Amino acid sequence: MSAGGGTKAILAALGANAGIAVAKFIGFAITGASSMLAEAVHSVADTSNQGLLLLGQKTSQRKADKDHPFGYGRDRYFYSFIVALMLFTLGSAFAIYEGIHKLQHPEPLTTPIVAVVILVVAIGLETYSFRTAIVESRKIKGDVSWWGFIRQSRTPELPVVLLEDAGALFGLVFALFGVGLSVITGDPVWDAVGTLMIGALLGVIAVILIIEMKSLLIGEGATNVELDKIETAIAGGRVQRLIHIRTQYVGPDELLVAAKIALEPGLPLAEVASEIDGAEQRIRDAVPTARLIYLEPDLDRTPANT
Repeated sequence: MSAGGGTKAILAALGANAGIAVAKFIGFAITGASSMLAEAVHSVADTSNQGLLLLGQKTSQRKADKDHPFGYGRDRYFYSFIVALMLFTLGSAFAIYEGIHKLQHPEPLTTPIVAVVILVVAIGLETYSFRTAIVESRKIKGDVSWWGFIRQSRTPELPVVLLEDAGALFGLVFALFGVGLSVITGDPVWDAVGTLMIGALLGVIAVILIIEMKSLLIGEGATNVELDKIETAIAGGRVQRLIHIRTQYVGPDELLVAAKIALEPGLPLAEVASEIDGAEQRIRDAVPTARLIYLEPDLDRTPANT
């Protein structure tokens, strides 16, 4: 996937979160609602996160050099991992701390209608951002489920934005729940409960992202579908069989393929080179992200059946 779709989703989320963060801080200053403060910090974290994702896209475009012969594609994985850590520390940890603090020292809300209006408007803006992420993700998701897309995608930005936007929407609903019940019951403890719910939600999302981004950062191979296409593409011409293969994504748009293939015995050197070139072209046609291909020719030493 090119970075275009991911960039569009990131920019939509960036604009929405920046405006929402300002509104939430104003709402907290007026109402004193802890859930509003937790959501404001959450929006600041999300805004910073989108900036980091854009930075990762920019730095990953640097050309390969002597120190990094496979390029800088993994910068996108690195910054996505930092985003997950920020979501956990600035979002989840702060919300849980604030929720516990307000449970211990509850304070009545002032002018709660302001918080309700801000939250309702924020839900509308986050819905727009979430819809943009869904539309862009569907272009590359294929037939897999949304959970499968998050787990299997080798492009980090869209899964990150999807989970962030989903967390933001549910967080706003939790904040509305806490403020609403505080108004209805006259008990500010419900505001603290809503804040704790926001913290728990962000914690779960952050842990999921940390696990997935860590896996990408360490290095993941081709998906099962891609691997099947590569193995099928290798067969052809005078290639007798695939002996073994190793794959790894060195960036979201660049797959490294290394394989040993058995060729017909007795082929002249020129024909060996031609067969390797043909196999490489078939692989690239089948899986366009397979840009770095190293094929080692060998003889088929499988013992004959007796």
